[in-house]
Amino acid sequence: MPSDKKLENRAISIIHMLRKATRTMTKPAATQIIEKFGRDPYLTLIGCILSQQTRDSVSLPASLELFKFAKTPEKMVKVPIKDIEKSIHKVSFYRNKAKTIHNISQLLIDQYDGNVPSTKEELLSFKGVGQKTANLVLSEAFQIPAICVDTHVHRISNRLGLVKTKTPKETEKALEKVLPQEYWSEWNPLLVMWGQNICVAISPFCSRCAIYDLCPRIGVKKQR
Repeated sequence: MPSDKKLENRAISIIHMLRKATRTMTKPAATQIIEKFGRDPYLTLIGCILSQQTRDSVSLPASLELFKFAKTPEKMVKVPIKDIEKSIHKVSFYRNKAKTIHNISQLLIDQYDGNVPSTKEELLSFKGVGQKTANLVLSEAFQIPAICVDTHVHRISNRLGLVKTKTPKETEKALEKVLPQEYWSEWNPLLVMWGQNICVAISPFCSRCAIYDLCPRIGVKKQR
């Protein structure tokens, strides 16, 4: 692996290039929710739960449909779970997610005065909230520096040779050493857009990649 400083400089160069290259791309679901409703931690949290193991193209419409019923924990707990299920039925594990949303909403009312907590430890204490969701809520809703590692971030960070990791948790810790903190929250949305459009899982579009010259394409066996 190159030195930490070389990795940092290359990562920063990649960020600057991807800012330009992704301008016309569809933004991630979490970003679109914030653009529509503002930095609402509760809506961001619910949207993140719905996006787990589900494409943005499916989870975002489900989120918007659910928000027609309720946009606060107080209103959500009054919505019958069957109605929540009906609103989100296209997302994966929708029945479990409906229960999770209902339970977390009640917990927020009972223990947090209806407010989403702004620490990772508290967010991770909620059943149904993992590292990825907690970090996304912190970075997007609270603007607290955090690196959200989903499948795109894990895959592309390794392809770029910025990290050499086997799990998302390892990737998060490795990226924290490579990226200056001011870039932590930006890394996820940039790589999500790039991963959805160019650096796809199988046979990425390397011929159209704006960061081709900065990428060693580690693990890429076939490309277009």
